[in-house]
Amino acid sequence: MIKNPQVILKNRYQVVPRTLILVFKKETVLLQKGLPDKKIYPGLYNGLGGHIERGEDILTAARRELLEESGIVCEDLHLCGTITIEVEKNTGILLFVMSGNEPSGQIEKSNEGPLYWVSINRIPVSEVVEDIPEIITRIKLMKNNTDLFHGHYAYDGKGNRITTFG
Repeated sequence: MIKNPQVILKNRYQVVPRTLILVFKKETVLLQKGLPDKKIYPGLYNGLGGHIERGEDILTAARRELLEESGIVCEDLHLCGTITIEVEKNTGILLFVMSGNEPSGQIEKSNEGPLYWVSINRIPVSEVVEDIPEIITRIKLMKNNTDLFHGHYAYDGKGNRITTFG
């Protein structure tokens, strides 16, 4: 058996991989309204997604999360961009932003919050996770499925997000 040559140094910056999935149907996007007791972004609209599990690639993880959280399938799901999010001194999140159009199947009730098709021109800004409108705009401005955006989020001492896109 060949030993894995990859090494992780414990004192280096490390990230937890997650997916954010935005599925579009005509001029609407599927958003989930977080339950009031949800740990992250309670009561706010957000895309679907979650953690990438051991043994999964990002596309497999996104398809699994989409099916688990909504009951639908999206054949053209693809990577649109990445966002590195600083959480602690040596730990962050690497968010893989996935998008697709015209999903198939019937939306099923989710235990994480109700799902809604929301007009991309009428997203309730005060009721949505703050970066979702900007991410949707970036996706809609893409010319094809090979364009990618890359962002970085950090937070100042007051909890304000500092955003950069390369």
